[in-house]
Amino acid sequence: MSVQATADPAAAAPRGTAARHGRRLAALVAGLGVVLGGCASLAPHEPLPAAPVPASWTQTAPADDGQPAAALAWRDYFTDPVLRQLIDTALAHNRDLRLAVLRADQARAAFRIQRADALPGLGLGAQAARARVPGDLNLSGVSAVGGEYRAEVGLSSWELDLWGRVRSLNEAALQQWLSGEAGRRAAELALITQVAAGYVGLRESDERVALARRTLATRQEALRIFSRREAVGSASRLELTQVQALLSQAQVLLAQLEQTRAGRRHALEQLVGAPSGVLPAAAPFDQTPALAELAPGLPSALLTARPDIVAAEHRLRAAEADIGAARAAFFPRIALTGSWGSASAELDGLFESGSRAWTFVPTLSLPIFDGGRRRAHLDLARLRRDGAVAEYEQSIQAAFREVADALAARHWLAEQRDALREALAAARERARLARLRYENGSAAYLEVLDAERDLLTAEQQLVQALGALQSSQIALYSALGGGSQAAASASTR
Repeated sequence: MSVQATADPAAAAPRGTAARHGRRLAALVAGLGVVLGGCASLAPHEPLPAAPVPASWTQTAPADDGQPAAALAWRDYFTDPVLRQLIDTALAHNRDLRLAVLRADQARAAFRIQRADALPGLGLGAQAARARVPGDLNLSGVSAVGGEYRAEVGLSSWELDLWGRVRSLNEAALQQWLSGEAGRRAAELALITQVAAGYVGLRESDERVALARRTLATRQEALRIFSRREAVGSASRLELTQVQALLSQAQVLLAQLEQTRAGRRHALEQLVGAPSGVLPAAAPFDQTPALAELAPGLPSALLTARPDIVAAEHRLRAAEADIGAARAAFFPRIALTGSWGSASAELDGLFESGSRAWTFVPTLSLPIFDGGRRRAHLDLARLRRDGAVAEYEQSIQAAFREVADALAARHWLAEQRDALREALAAARERARLARLRYENGSAAYLEVLDAERDLLTAEQQLVQALGALQSSQIALYSALGGGSQAAASASTR
């Protein structure tokens, strides 16, 4: 149903009255904008769902004296200068982060477009027309040539947002933009921690390769010695084959580690988005300064610290705003169209006194039958809101698990590191004693073989544990929303 009213100055009122109406048009539009700004929205305003997670962590020690991860900027947490440079390069060149930034910018542009719908659109137009009417179509029976010239400022179809439909759409676009910004911060944090984890993994591979090379060099020298001994008869063929077996073991391990290191280097270069070049040599893992201890706080703190949870919250609010727009569609829509300017049959009389012209066209529309379209739109908006609630709760549960896993990994990997250090010391002593016993003729070389194998395994396991421990600390920093508060403070300066 549509009801339309049109006012024409030529037929409805004297020109003086038309002028007064035209001067009042702008004031009327501005006043309507002020009045309509206070209209209530039909969007639901429900509190956020309760966090579906326990009130505390099951594993917190030894973080009682740690620092809050959200307030600790990544430059303060990762102190390695090489790692800092890699992260800076990744923030500038990583394509996944670039896509996240572009998506946030697109959401901002969409919000600006939607926000413009709440304001009246004004345009300047001019029109010139000439026409000849044949005599048989003219009451006078004589052909005539006439013209019309117009210049006016027009108000396009502007909806009076009585029920908050446009405002709800504006709110939905705003929440989508805020969600995109939070998603950008989540992508940035994920990139920082992925680069850090990749760098730690590469350093772990470097350390393991160095150990394997030293072992390989030692066993090559042992093979040379035993080959000469076997040649002069002071060593048996069995002992020589045992030394050859040890050498082959070291060669296979070195080839495997080199392959792993190459893969990790390629993955790191992809994250960084540019060739990393030759990384400078770093201190051994057991001499690397530990990352700062982090205080996990309470699970409820994740609601504001984790940017992915913040993004899910904004998506939930956007879904609620969509419900408000769907509800408002059940009410009449009123739109205003009008113009004010000058019109004349001759061009030279366009701006003379008495040529003022205006139109005012309010339109009221309300569909009577739409086949259930509006009801389906409302149902769809409600279902999307329910899905956004589930997504929000799922984000909280995933965040809780990530923190809990990182806390448990940090605790138990520290236990493994201490135990492996003791095991490595024992393996070194056992290898030393086995060689002494063999040289004194008190044991077969098989005992030395077993001791050397166990020593290599213990060395490799300790490096792996140290790398896993550092990776768990990086994962905890990410799971706790590391640097989110520091980044927010920096952006507001």
